[in-house]
Amino acid sequence: MEGRRNPFVAQEGLPFLILTAAGFFAALRYLDIAIAVALALLFFVLVLVFRDPRRNVPSAPLGVVSPVDGQVIGIDLVDRGVLQGEAHRIQIRIDALGTYTARAPVEGKVLNLRSVEGNGVADYRTNALWIQTDEADDVVLQFHGCRLGLAPRSFIRYGERVGQGQRCAYLRLARVAEVHLPIESKILVEPGQVVRGGADLIGKVPHP
Repeated sequence: MEGRRNPFVAQEGLPFLILTAAGFFAALRYLDIAIAVALALLFFVLVLVFRDPRRNVPSAPLGVVSPVDGQVIGIDLVDRGVLQGEAHRIQIRIDALGTYTARAPVEGKVLNLRSVEGNGVADYRTNALWIQTDEADDVVLQFHGCRLGLAPRSFIRYGERVGQGQRCAYLRLARVAEVHLPIESKILVEPGQVVRGGADLIGKVPHP
């Protein structure tokens, strides 16, 4: 499931690219060539920022794919802020010039984290996406370190199904992505490893 297919950039970036391109042609006609060159360079940078390439999602029904382009900076266990209590946490530093769109780590149904608030097992405040697989494994994707105060924006609604590696949110220059997996899951990456969103496996959920 690809979802929100784009020619080369995320839809959220198209207005910025169109305005920059229009400014470039206006500068060529009415302004100094130096301004046109600056706008051309800006257009190139915006393409890098908003790029949203297609990815070949691996055929691994129990696999967990990286939601972003970046580098694994931490793997540990957490006993708070996860739905089952103790869980694996994989932290990924997001590549600022990687894909602009986050991918769903697993296939499943998107649920509302607010429905479990106050039960002593969940501590997600913002920028988190809860996906429950058909085998009832809970996987949570959360983002931290938003640049310019722009939080990631999901375009998947509660109750909808997402496919493994499907586009699910605009990153909006977030710095770190966390994936929380059930404690019985197998981790397939190590700190320092570079991963590509939607293409590289980072773990495997436990059910056969």
